Amino acid sequence: MVHTPPTAAAPQVHWASLDEIDPVVLYRLLWLRSEVFNGEQHCTDDDLDGRELDPSSRIGWVEVDKEPVATLRAFDEDGVTVLGRLATAADHRGRGLAAALVRRAVAESAGRPVVLHAQAHLQDWYAGLGFALDGEPFMEAGIPHVPMRLTR
Repeated sequence: MVHTPPTAAAPQVHWASLDEIDPVVLYRLLWLRSEVFNGEQHCTDDDLDGRELDPSSRIGWVEVDKEPVATLRAFDEDGVTVLGRLATAADHRGRGLAAALVRRAVAESAGRPVVLHAQAHLQDWYAGLGFALDGEPFMEAGIPHVPMRLTR
């Protein structure tokens, strides 16, 4: 498992494949995603779609007091890195944790194109991280989304 040492400006981001994650940590990561996507956002689609089983899939997360409080998933598809499942615990938002996860995922993409489906209300937030609109709005999991692509 690869770790980035924490600094005053950046939280420690853990980055690993499914088989490298301790089962208790994995459970807590999935619980966090469930709390955000199902509990808060009332998503209509299942969170678990099998993509974590893809050999290219990686999960990033940030812990506070050994408890995961933010997470993201990345996988490769046809030479493109796809980001998704970005979730931050409500009481830890606004601290730059999600941005740190996105930056780590971009760094891990090894120069490949990076895309994501952003919830439409977060389009400007992703634009601040270097992503640009890459298509028409659409509905996903009962929530308006927009396709975005990293501009390098």
